[in-house]
Amino acid sequence: MTEPGDVPPEFLDRLRPICLGLPETYEEPAWVGTRWRIRKRTVAHLYTVDSGHQVAQARAAEGDRPTCLLIFRSPPDEIAALVAGGHPFHKPDWGPTVLGMVVDDDTDWDEVGELLTESYCLLAPRRLAALVDRPAPPPLDHR
Repeated sequence: MTEPGDVPPEFLDRLRPICLGLPETYEEPAWVGTRWRIRKRTVAHLYTVDSGHQVAQARAAEGDRPTCLLIFRSPPDEIAALVAGGHPFHKPDWGPTVLGMVVDDDTDWDEVGELLTESYCLLAPRRLAALVDRPAPPPLDHR
């Protein structure tokens, strides 16, 4: 059985190039799991929850078995849209810009890359955020 906070190595292998590809980002062990930071701000935090340990997180992620969660920052309007779509997203009660996402075998890693780039840009100093290629917003529908 996975210990609380342990994450599958294949998920770490997918996240490392995304997170460490952002200017001056570094990886470190967190209170549970692994996190990536810019300066002292957490861009992404990956950990495993189960209903016997982090009950509120497991319930929010609708997990009745160990579930790997990715926590990051996002603009409130984007959070509302993602959470409204349901799984894999949920809204932790840790602040208006904090978003949670279940990571599993069905995770869209391109989407994760876009979301974590946005998280980084919200937290990094402006001069570093300016160095990052951000995905273009979708075109407006003028019907």
